Amino acid sequence: MNELKNEIREHLFEMRDEPYREFQSALIPTVNKETVIGVRTPALRRYAKELAKLEEIETFLQDLPHLYFEENNLHFFIIEQTADFETCLEQVQAFLPYVDNWATCDQACPKVFKRHKQELLPSIREWVESEQTYTARYGLGMLMRFFLDEDFSPEYPEMAAAVQSEEYYVNMMIAWYFATALAKQYDAVLPYLKEYRLSPWVHNKTIQKACESYRLTEEQKAYLKGLKVKRK
Repeated sequence: MNELKNEIREHLFEMRDEPYREFQSALIPTVNKETVIGVRTPALRRYAKELAKLEEIETFLQDLPHLYFEENNLHFFIIEQTADFETCLEQVQAFLPYVDNWATCDQACPKVFKRHKQELLPSIREWVESEQTYTARYGLGMLMRFFLDEDFSPEYPEMAAAVQSEEYYVNMMIAWYFATALAKQYDAVLPYLKEYRLSPWVHNKTIQKACESYRLTEEQKAYLKGLKVKRK
């Protein structure tokens, strides 16, 4: 196990890009800069595809927690390659408690999940209700990715609106969810803004992000701006 871990770590440092490390570190303030190597995401994804083919890769996936930010991202990108739904879901469940930042949380979306959306839904419900910041954020992200188009149901924004959190990274994802929902299911989710059913911060952030979208009309944006909560 140590041999594979050391080999992976050595290769990550070989791919290090120092200017990118500086840039990346500034975007993930919850991560200790000393644990950021500075490997660009496309390179990590390519490496993950190679590693996913190794029979012994399971030893790396079981060796938690990882030390480096890139090792966590690599872990999630390897999971993305898993073709069996149940196995992939188990791997995600095992890894989510170790996710400690928005970048690792948001980048990984296993392809097999798209083919098993209804089977995934119970886990999404569980994740959204989690007390762990990035587990809840991941659940909200999956709800946004998979259930705002042909699989949309009014119960899903209810699920997102029910999340009560003081965590910035959870609330930002709720706002992102509703801003995207306004672009895709405007009439169905507009009442959440009209009736002020979201917390003031999430409400205003939703409107801000929605108004930054090219998918809403100028008329819709003007109306949404008129719904902003005025801070005292």
